[in-house]
Amino acid sequence: MFKIDRDSYGTLAVVFAIVAVIMVLIYEFISIAWIKWPLLAFFWLFCIWQVYFFRVPEREAAGSSTVVSSAADGKVVIIDEFEENEYLHCKCRRVCVYMNFFDVHANFYPVSGEVSYYKYHPGEHFLAFKPKASEENEHATVCIRTEHGDEVLFRQLAGTFARRIVNHSKPGDKAEAGIQYGIIKFGSRMDIFLPLDAEIEVKIGDRVKACESVIARLPR
Repeated sequence: MFKIDRDSYGTLAVVFAIVAVIMVLIYEFISIAWIKWPLLAFFWLFCIWQVYFFRVPEREAAGSSTVVSSAADGKVVIIDEFEENEYLHCKCRRVCVYMNFFDVHANFYPVSGEVSYYKYHPGEHFLAFKPKASEENEHATVCIRTEHGDEVLFRQLAGTFARRIVNHSKPGDKAEAGIQYGIIKFGSRMDIFLPLDAEIEVKIGDRVKACESVIARLPR
């Protein structure tokens, strides 16, 4: 079972209104049956896909204060060491998950603790799987400090088609692994920055599920 993301009702209403107008025009002004009915079917399926796109599935959380779960559905495209200069100002292990048009785009806390940092950055809209997208694209950054003092930073990245990032985090909030904190609309990437001594549990090319797939284990 799944529900629809509450921040996407307005987007869906606009999409449905535009599609309804298009379908009426097709029905009224296209008389050739083999053109009319496939077009109507296409736009009807498009509406169904839009509902599916903004779904928020029910998931069992695998994350905790020491286990880092994926914050998004998608494919692991980058695993490297990266100098994180926005908040942590140190070298980290970075795991990047790319979401395609058919992945769940709701985002979930990957680890339990307290939100120690949040900031939204306007920016470019390069292809989300490109390395430079991490710093130059529109993005929102959240960091959680666990009860053991570890800090896990994760970043929602807008892509070429993604034009809106929704994030409800605020510094001081209690974060629980597996709880939704936002969504990225229409194609995007999630970067997770971990301590250098974290044990990475995925490899490049792996398909991961938010909440359920373990990305890494913290040293304590």
